[in-house]
Amino acid sequence: MAANGKSNGSGASTDYDVLIIGSGPGGYVTAIRAAQLGLKTAVIENKHLGGICLNWGCIPTKALLRSAEIYDHFQHAKSFGLSASNVEFNIADVVKRSRGVSTQLSGGVGFLLKKNKVDVIWGTAHIDAPGKITVSDASDTSKGAPRVGTYTPEPQPKGSKGPGTYTAKHIIIATGARPRVLPGLEPDGQRIWTYFEAMVPKTMPKNLLVVGSGAIGIEFASFFNSMGAKVTVVEVVDQILPVEDAEIAKSVQKRLEKAGIEVLTKTKVTGVEKGNMLKASLDKDGKTDVREVDTIISAVGVVGNIEGLGLEEVGVKSDRGIITADGYGKTSVPGIYAIGDVAGPPMLAHKAEHEGVVCVEAIAGLHPHPIDKGKIPGCTYCNPQVASVGLTEAKAKEAGHKIKVGRFPFIGNGKAIALGEPEGMIKTIFDADTGELLGAHMTGAEVTELIQGFVIAMNLETTEEDLMHAVFPHPTLSEMMHESVLDAYGRVIHT
Repeated sequence: MAANGKSNGSGASTDYDVLIIGSGPGGYVTAIRAAQLGLKTAVIENKHLGGICLNWGCIPTKALLRSAEIYDHFQHAKSFGLSASNVEFNIADVVKRSRGVSTQLSGGVGFLLKKNKVDVIWGTAHIDAPGKITVSDASDTSKGAPRVGTYTPEPQPKGSKGPGTYTAKHIIIATGARPRVLPGLEPDGQRIWTYFEAMVPKTMPKNLLVVGSGAIGIEFASFFNSMGAKVTVVEVVDQILPVEDAEIAKSVQKRLEKAGIEVLTKTKVTGVEKGNMLKASLDKDGKTDVREVDTIISAVGVVGNIEGLGLEEVGVKSDRGIITADGYGKTSVPGIYAIGDVAGPPMLAHKAEHEGVVCVEAIAGLHPHPIDKGKIPGCTYCNPQVASVGLTEAKAKEAGHKIKVGRFPFIGNGKAIALGEPEGMIKTIFDADTGELLGAHMTGAEVTELIQGFVIAMNLETTEEDLMHAVFPHPTLSEMMHESVLDAYGRVIHT
């Protein structure tokens, strides 16, 4: 007799209502919501509770960047009327603080799962058939997706279950992603790094090449530059931060270059020769330039962890490494779902969380709205910060919209000047005929905290009139959001 004696629809009893493979932001949030809905739930994990985001991604990088931000402020203490001389840092202590933040939050995930009576099954999952999973020992690296990066899975948490066969009416795949590896840039754990090694450097690189200028690449470029490394960023397309609005990306590039980072767009790494130094061959417009560096960070995106799960055997369709799923997470096989990075871009933690909630609420019969990927914000925590939601100016035009565009510079905002952060911009894009807010794009201090105002506005189908009549508090950075809207309609006050 199964643990809860519930039928899977074929007359056989099942151990769980929902089995979730992966305990990252998508997995653990989905598990908690499932438990709230009265579904008997378990998560299967073979590395660490909280997944990559909490342990080796979103959270620890923000801790590193905070250390860099404070260190950078010390370098400019005099401009604030302060004195701070001979300020130094210890990279081991910086890393220790970052790891401590992750450890604290990983323990918090374990507490939340236990509080909500979600079982943790420790091991590597293989889907044998719809409704049936075999879990093998977590240390068995012959199964599951390839492990990229020099990290070690944590020990089996106290109170978790182990290897065995488990059944459920619904299986949700939330296995996340890993760094994409390019030929010739395979990580060696010593001098060619992925984000795993970049988060725990034993020594500071002196001369660093960052390959890729998406959020991961630019954040690490910003961190190591602030900590004193000579940094060069290489991007194969014609702008850094390729998914961002071109005007914002250009502004960010100018700030990065002003801070001492060399940025090479339309440039490709064609080879790396190893010796006392790494000699990277950089091709731009058919000409090759060889650069000598001591460290390379490969930040050319991520790839979903779909290998080793048994997807082909059970008939789950995928396309170019992404599991095919609808707006509710349903795959081609009834009873099997996919959320988060394995279900496609944008590969963001908050997207995974929301997808998981929608998926499990649909399973419970609550009829949720499918996720609207056009209203998912993206944030990059470099210096300067970048945040956006909705269509870029180019995409809005491409979609056939007649648009109105508003811009407001940080230099026109009293709070920004008082903070010593006068550089940056907020840009808004409206449909000229309907007043619909199509997109918002920002760069500058704390814009990752401001963007949610426009996210809410877009979800509520707010028009320019609503935003212009809203009262924003003074003195705040948020006033620039108001001014940007006013600018789009020729009513800006402070420029």
